[in-house]
Amino acid sequence: MLKMMIDLKRIPMLFLLLLSVMDLSAENHVGDDACKKCHTQEHKQWQGSHHDLAMQEATEKTVLGDFEDATFDYNGIVSTFFKKGDVFMVRTDGPDGKLQDYEISHTFGLYPLQQYMVPFEGGRLQVLDIAWDSRSKEQGGQRWYHLHPHEDITAGDILHWTGPNLNWNYMCADCHSTNLKKGYDPKTKSYHTTYDVINVSCEACHGPGSEHLEWAKEPKAYKGTLKEGLSIDLSTFGKERWKIDPKSGKPVLLTDIDHSEVQLCAKCHSRRSQLDDDFVPGDAFEEHYLPTTLTEQLYFADGKIKDEVYVYGSFRQSKMYEEGVTCTDCHDAHSLERRAVGDQVCNQCHRRVDYETKAHHKHPKGTAGCIDCHMPARTYMGVDERNDHSFRVPRPDLSIGTDIPNACNNCHDDKDAQWAAKSMKAWYGEIPVGKQDFSHGLKALRDGSEEAPQLLYEILMSDAPDIAKATVIPSLGAYPSQQTYTTVMQMLRKKDGAVRLSALRALETFPLQTRVKQTFTMLDDPLKSVRTEAARQLSSLPQGEMDMTTRSKLSSGIDEYKETLLFNADRAESQTALGALYVNLGEFAKAEAAYDEALRLQPQYVPAYVNLVHYHQGRGEEQKAYELLERGMSKVADSPDLHHILGLWYIRQKDNTKALEALKRATELDLDDARYHYVYAVALAEEDVSGAIKVLETSLKRHTGDIQTLFALAFYHKQLGEMQKAKGYQERAERVSQFVPNITGSQ
Repeated sequence: MLKMMIDLKRIPMLFLLLLSVMDLSAENHVGDDACKKCHTQEHKQWQGSHHDLAMQEATEKTVLGDFEDATFDYNGIVSTFFKKGDVFMVRTDGPDGKLQDYEISHTFGLYPLQQYMVPFEGGRLQVLDIAWDSRSKEQGGQRWYHLHPHEDITAGDILHWTGPNLNWNYMCADCHSTNLKKGYDPKTKSYHTTYDVINVSCEACHGPGSEHLEWAKEPKAYKGTLKEGLSIDLSTFGKERWKIDPKSGKPVLLTDIDHSEVQLCAKCHSRRSQLDDDFVPGDAFEEHYLPTTLTEQLYFADGKIKDEVYVYGSFRQSKMYEEGVTCTDCHDAHSLERRAVGDQVCNQCHRRVDYETKAHHKHPKGTAGCIDCHMPARTYMGVDERNDHSFRVPRPDLSIGTDIPNACNNCHDDKDAQWAAKSMKAWYGEIPVGKQDFSHGLKALRDGSEEAPQLLYEILMSDAPDIAKATVIPSLGAYPSQQTYTTVMQMLRKKDGAVRLSALRALETFPLQTRVKQTFTMLDDPLKSVRTEAARQLSSLPQGEMDMTTRSKLSSGIDEYKETLLFNADRAESQTALGALYVNLGEFAKAEAAYDEALRLQPQYVPAYVNLVHYHQGRGEEQKAYELLERGMSKVADSPDLHHILGLWYIRQKDNTKALEALKRATELDLDDARYHYVYAVALAEEDVSGAIKVLETSLKRHTGDIQTLFALAFYHKQLGEMQKAKGYQERAERVSQFVPNITGSQ
């Protein structure tokens, strides 16, 4: 009996010991305190870095801003920063627009600005849009300022600090803490967000440390499969990986090209969407994230940074990236500082004797540098200067007649681009082209010009960076032909994941019977970003006619896609995509609930209104569709999409007068959408063919290669008996629609 009692008493301890062993083998996070015991120097370098101070609890030590009853006036709303005992407080406009007192729980960042976070019910943390400029007074800092000084951001706006775009759990948390799990519950509409370490610590980059500790105890006894017990091998990065060839003077990489470190950094230093929060260092970036391409909103037509894009997209355009340069070749991995001061970081590989000379840069000594000319900066968040990482040759010629900035006129702002281009041609005999010579093609595609198809192929056939090719590939679908179909199929087999994803999106524009088999094969792609896109496209297929193997494969793909949408169920975009998926699956109650949730989350989200209107119309619920349009326009009165959809609604009701009013308003609100002008012209032609022709010809000046516009002009001129004009437009339309690229003439 006594023996039995002793055994029973030992069970809890044995159980704990067993759990301990299991935890270590499961690659758990152990925290930076465990790392610094052996890696003292690295830990010391990391302390005080932007990674170390990415997020902190608000204390006397961490808060930099003035909370001594300081006030800030933003368009008549006066916010006050004060303290209540040891607690930092702000009195500012809340979600209802009224002044309220809020407790500051955390600081975000350090320099050149620091932001502050406020906890709300449901586990939400919101980031104030009034920030502290932590630069020196001499630099214009030590002041409160608003992140949107030239706008009037009020409660209800998505950019208001209580809105979705300043929500920490979704927008910020994944990159500012270690092993972050968002933990959003769609049922309770609340967060249970967790992290292992509040800041960006060792394991954020090196991966979970439990197996590494096992290895470190006794390397020879380690039974795991990971090198030194870590999920990623970073041992070769940040070392001397380059040498200068004495004959050519050019840098030579001493190792194989390896982008694993860049993919690791891209997790946070990129503009992307998140598919899950399962990323472990060493994973493929696009297995967990969906990076943006060079879209018009984010990048200028030559690929230079426009909006806040966080380095990766610009670096992928560079020759340095293609040659094997990685982040830690220029930046210390732990302190994050450049490896040398100013241009000296470039001199690690590019000899001063070759580049720091007037023969190279044509400027007096000390007046022009590598960074100024090849990494021009833009300022974000009011005070934060960030350098373009595409390392491009200055191209002032591309600025002529466009909004593209250039490095020359950044300094010579009293001159114009024509002057700068002329100067470069005088210096070098011609304007150097450089690696990123895709501006004309990308701009032509954005403008819908007649030259766009040929220039698109010139980009695809050139040595343009993959991200530029991925940007233009979807446009192949606008010119459906055997040639473009063949090209899309070729792009689907490319090594680069972004290229394959773009090709899959282009493929969707072709007839179903020509693409369904290939789309099914993409369900096996190694990247989740590609697999889920294939699943989305196939989700409308009736599964009842499929064999069991095919049905099971598609069902698994759809489940994976649905998981990514539910992971982001706190966003209107994801709920809208969920609605579309449920419609495809015939789950209509779920579809309507998802659309409603999208509009609850973001009452100004136009795509949700558009999709839900179509949903109601598809079910014959025209009155509901109209009431929804009225509701949407009360929230977003200047939306061209909603006016356009309203016009189409009136056409269905056979009220051409009101239809024309709404359709015309859509064209006035968006001069750059050829589709709005085309639809308005078709509606107008019912009573005024000449007026329709005027609308189309005005649109054609902006979009010289729009196929619908050209065919419509041919049709309406023929109606008026103007056969010569009709023939001219017909021939132009056929040239564009039946385009065959001059591949031999491309680069």
